[in-house]
Amino acid sequence: MPRQVFLYDPPDRFVAGTVGLPGRRTFFLQASTGPRTTSVSLEKTQVAALAERMDELLDEVVRRTGGNAPVPAVASTEAADTAPLDVPVEEEFRVGTMALAWDGEAQRMIVEAQALVELDADSEEDLAEAEERLLQDEENGPPMLRVRLTGAQARAFAKRALDVVNAGRPPCPLCSLPLDPEGHVCPRQNGYRRGA
Repeated sequence: MPRQVFLYDPPDRFVAGTVGLPGRRTFFLQASTGPRTTSVSLEKTQVAALAERMDELLDEVVRRTGGNAPVPAVASTEAADTAPLDVPVEEEFRVGTMALAWDGEAQRMIVEAQALVELDADSEEDLAEAEERLLQDEENGPPMLRVRLTGAQARAFAKRALDVVNAGRPPCPLCSLPLDPEGHVCPRQNGYRRGA
């Protein structure tokens, strides 16, 4: 079956968001242009890593170009997108592998999110070889979301994504584990319940 690529070049909107209550949230990347919307689910840690790496890559682009790239140093407040995800949120696939790149010629950030794939292999070498073949297979690989963003869009995405990640349950001041509204069993308190 040929690979399905959801391409947005550029999107009208590209955001990270959640569905559900803190502690039970499902994280999504959502790209849209006109009436077309694509939503893919992923882990909270993947959203955080993507946002952090985007900021680092943009900072490096600014550094290498001596500030001449069309990349703002920080996300502008005018470009902030605080609206919820577009509904209905229908998952196209669950993200396994992500990639980032900067296209210096077009001055665009390229974000790729590829579907999670289970690979069977007898050894570590076989697994590494199978993963490499899968990543290089442009025609028959797993589904992929590919988004090309301006520097300003990428900064705005990274800021919102980090805000979404940090909007979860507050951490316990003693052990840093998330506090549930009904409290949690704190390992630093020898298992005594600590209220929120």
